[in-house]
Amino acid sequence: MSGVVIIGAGQGGYQTAESLRQEGYEGTITLIGAEPHLPYQRPPLSKAYLLGDSDAERVKFRTEAYYEERRIDLRTSTTATSVDRDAKTVTLADGSALAYDHLVIATGARIRELPVEGADLAGVCYMKTLNDADHIGALMETTERVVVVGAGFIGLEFAAVARKLGKDVTVLEAMDRVLGRVAPPILSDYFSRLHEGNGVHIRCGEVVAGIIGDDHGRVCGVRCADGHEVTCELVVVGIGVIPNVELAEAAGIDCDNGIMVDAHGRTSDPSVYALGDVANYEHPFAGKRGRLESVQNAIDQAKAVASAIAGSGVPYTTVPWFWSDQYATKLQMVGFSEGCDAFEIRGEIAEGKFSIFHYRGLVLRGIDTVNRPADHMMGRKLLAAGISPTPEQAADAEFALKSLL
Repeated sequence: MSGVVIIGAGQGGYQTAESLRQEGYEGTITLIGAEPHLPYQRPPLSKAYLLGDSDAERVKFRTEAYYEERRIDLRTSTTATSVDRDAKTVTLADGSALAYDHLVIATGARIRELPVEGADLAGVCYMKTLNDADHIGALMETTERVVVVGAGFIGLEFAAVARKLGKDVTVLEAMDRVLGRVAPPILSDYFSRLHEGNGVHIRCGEVVAGIIGDDHGRVCGVRCADGHEVTCELVVVGIGVIPNVELAEAAGIDCDNGIMVDAHGRTSDPSVYALGDVANYEHPFAGKRGRLESVQNAIDQAKAVASAIAGSGVPYTTVPWFWSDQYATKLQMVGFSEGCDAFEIRGEIAEGKFSIFHYRGLVLRGIDTVNRPADHMMGRKLLAAGISPTPEQAADAEFALKSLL
């Protein structure tokens, strides 16, 4: 038996190894990670880690002893360069090869770089890895003015941290509203006001045309397409990611905006699985294929893959959910608001404690909650059970949603 080889030691890769042992799998498990660190959590990097409320030890999933005790061969600072599906081997960067019975590709996604002149200047940064966070944290010590390019979750989370640290922050977003790709307009408006109320300069409809450097090769400003310039000493870019499909494509595995997988994470090769940010699957809740870039998705897909390898074969059917922390505000999202034609507000937007129930017809399809965690938890249960409160019930903050279960 050659066992399981897992390429990628992020959230999904780590969870696959852990879940395999929990499922009773006794074979060899090799976990390959490109970074020098033990596998760690990424969400705290743009929040608690930068604020100093967490550290490198606390973001680790497990200690080194954990992997040894569970016979997980963790190989850090290592990358896979090719997969031979006929021989069932993975070649590593040092030229060595690993045989496998089952291969799991959890290579995630890489940051999308800013395609403008000056993007390679010192002080232009991206937030993806622990090393990225350490580098940005060090630069923040001597930085007073920060420009954030991209008003998605990473950009806004970082903007909140920078303001808490007393920096002058400008957010430049090419779309006409913040969170434009992931949230409905009513939520975009709320988070714009939240950030502006905390002193962030939000500029939507601003396309970055170039990064301005000083005589020492360091960033000193950002130039927008309309000619407007913003002075700064640090630029943090968050304009999306690109799935790392190259290894799978070179091996002849079907890919299309990610690696194509079924509900068990199997690719076009039944011995090869993929999961997390790199996997394109049929969303059982959305009714269409796509990728989900979230911790929850990586964890639940990893459990489904481990289940398939270990023999129990429980498919991935979880209703997707997500969260973001900005200042003292916790946003929690479950389901999909995309394609909905009506919504109801539960709670008070003015008080910063409300939920948005999204409907397609009279069918509940998603809930966005701001500082109302009980609504989020009930929403997950309702959506999983296929139960829709009436719009009137959703809008009535006194109505007990749990009575519908």
